[in-house]
Amino acid sequence: MTGRLYGVGLGPGDPELITLKAARLIEAADVVVFHAARHGRSHARAIAAAHLHDGQIEEPLIYPVTTEATTDYRTVMEAFYEDCARRLAVHLDAGRDVVVLAEGDPFFYGSYMHLHKRLAGRYPTTVVPGVTSIAGASAELGRPLVERDETLTVLPGTLGDDALADRLRAADSAVVLKLGRTFTAVRTALERAERLDDAWYVEHATTGDQRIERLADVAADTVPYFSVAVLPSRIHEETRRTLPTANSPQATTVGLTPAEAAQQPRDGGTTVNLGPAGDASGQGSEATAIGPAGAVQESRGEGTTVGLGPAGDASEPRSAGTVAGAVQPRDGGTAVGLGPAGDASQPRRAGTVAGTVQPRDRGTTVGLGSAEDASEPRSAETVAGPGGAVQPRGQGTAVGLGSAGDASQPRGEGTAVGLGSAGDASGRRAAGTVAGAVQGRGAVTVVGLGPAGREWLTPQAQEALAAADDLVGYRPYLDRVAPNARQRRHPSGNTVEADRAAFALELAREGRRVAVVSSGDPGVFAMATAVLEAAEAFPDVPVRVLPGVTAANAVAARAGAPLGHDYCVLSLSDRLKPWDVIARRLTAAAESDLVIAIYNPASKTRVHQVAEARDLLLRHRAKDTPVVIGRDVGGPAESVRIVPLADLDPADVDMRCLLIVGSSQTRRAGDTVFTPRRYP
Repeated sequence: MTGRLYGVGLGPGDPELITLKAARLIEAADVVVFHAARHGRSHARAIAAAHLHDGQIEEPLIYPVTTEATTDYRTVMEAFYEDCARRLAVHLDAGRDVVVLAEGDPFFYGSYMHLHKRLAGRYPTTVVPGVTSIAGASAELGRPLVERDETLTVLPGTLGDDALADRLRAADSAVVLKLGRTFTAVRTALERAERLDDAWYVEHATTGDQRIERLADVAADTVPYFSVAVLPSRIHEETRRTLPTANSPQATTVGLTPAEAAQQPRDGGTTVNLGPAGDASGQGSEATAIGPAGAVQESRGEGTTVGLGPAGDASEPRSAGTVAGAVQPRDGGTAVGLGPAGDASQPRRAGTVAGTVQPRDRGTTVGLGSAEDASEPRSAETVAGPGGAVQPRGQGTAVGLGSAGDASQPRGEGTAVGLGSAGDASGRRAAGTVAGAVQGRGAVTVVGLGPAGREWLTPQAQEALAAADDLVGYRPYLDRVAPNARQRRHPSGNTVEADRAAFALELAREGRRVAVVSSGDPGVFAMATAVLEAAEAFPDVPVRVLPGVTAANAVAARAGAPLGHDYCVLSLSDRLKPWDVIARRLTAAAESDLVIAIYNPASKTRVHQVAEARDLLLRHRAKDTPVVIGRDVGGPAESVRIVPLADLDPADVDMRCLLIVGSSQTRRAGDTVFTPRRYP
């Protein structure tokens, strides 16, 4: 059974605009896919970061080209999307559900569409719509796009001057996407269409880097790709001017200069002038408009933007491009100002600190729990400085913590490290795209795969395999793990357990996350003991063991419940112990009337033990004692047979078999075998 492909829209940038359905699917995904430029940072991953977790496989798809000019752009991109589709198909064929993160809406000028057309006919597919950049820009601009019988024209900036001018001239309302290097051509087209005076420019809509201006005032060399040109509804603009509120203090201040914005607060409140460092002394040239109940509306330019809702509740301002000396709380409370170095020891306004503090110089973020003084972050004993270096707190760089020290998502552009409780740098949910994050030391996890395919894996084992950098194991067992292009595989033979264990520990000592795979349960005649024994020489390397479904339990379940009472587990292999020890233990188990699960009953070089074990057991068991022969349980060649002990034929048994020999109380009813819980 294959996995399902999901194209999930994230909206234009504000993580709170992710839909509930999108959030649920992202959190449940086996594989999370996102596009990124060659620098490796991904806007999509940053938006969805709060919904990712360590158990997921992340597949970054790195564009070979982005906005730079190239003569064979289409050829290069088609080859790129073909390769991406092949990579995703590997996961889908392995039964993994794959979520492709798409900024805005997946079917609106998005890269996901190129994957969808290549994969939707082969795999079950679901597309989850998202808020488009057009909707986000219109909302932030405060101007509707269409009213009554108007039509909306959506154009890519790559269309060309003449075509753009013709369509803009004929349009009621319009939005032009994909600006960046096309901005000059778009501006020229608007001018030729005599629509330049009506046009607005919106950059990074709904994010902390948002910028809104009249398009005629924008310098071409400042325009990024993630920006749009908007011609709002003509009808709305004409009718709005006739309303009595059009020129009131409550009128929209979008696009005004800082001085104009200060004179026209959006909600009719009081205007407060802020100094360069955000001091409310009235000495600075920048201004912040404060509405009723202390709600700050907007400050353009380099001043401070602080959002306060009723009764000092901190709401999140959306139009702050650069925050200087200010706090942008998320979850309620009173805002706190920071000094030049981001030191939170001198709060400028009294009260509780809410959610997230943003230092003035675009560093990373310090989260303070509610009802905490700004001088005492709850659990951040260390913070991440430039390049991921851990520094003592108070150095001007900070770390994002939610209430009670939980990792929350920083919104600035500095280095971000998510901290768990007590300042442990193990959390990953804090960082959208984590640059220079603290790298944890390596470790070895011994993983039980169960007796067969993916459906026998525990969720815990699946998470460990997905998180590993390297997989080490016997080749047939490694082949049962679905491929992951990010990982390295190290197969070996079946008789070199000690060497395999030492190799895994060496990799971990180098900082790698290593999964050593074992069939069944790793603690039952498998790799856990070998790794733990070798680990005595690697005291600095953490080792953990994750259980799996062992063959005895799998075969027993197929046959009924033969292990329903006391039983023992033995291996017939004499490679690591002599046959006389095996015979003595078999005799003791038979004399004790225990059900016996027998591992490793035979191999190509061991063909006599099954017959010898049968004859030994017949000295203490009845000839009709039921014996379960389970072979390749869970695999394509599965077979389960029940035979009397006297009829056990060594020719029917090989290394892929497990035998369960019943006790005197074990009963057979047709194809079912069980051992009662009571003993007479």
